[in-house]
Amino acid sequence: MKRVLFICSRNKLRSPTAEQVFSRWPNVETDSAGLADDAATPLSSDQLAWANLIVVMEEVHRKKLNRQYGRHLKGKKIVCLGIPDNYQFMQPELIALLESRAGSLFT
Repeated sequence: MKRVLFICSRNKLRSPTAEQVFSRWPNVETDSAGLADDAATPLSSDQLAWANLIVVMEEVHRKKLNRQYGRHLKGKKIVCLGIPDNYQFMQPELIALLESRAGSLFT
């Protein structure tokens, strides 16, 4: 079972969309969080411990994640999708982009 944690800035658009989309895939459990102080669901060390795959939306998220949570990332696979903050929650174009960039991680 893949336990995938999706991370963006505020956990309002990209990462919750990814969480919802991939939660329907077989053998995939999902969660999401944000790195900003005002995130809908701020990232916790418990979420990082739970995940065996961490997916960030932008390289800036990977850098901030490493800077703030580096000690919790030992042995964790981190993938950056390179998806900018240009989409709305569950926007069809965002869903298509997520599936095309991340879908192969779960097959």
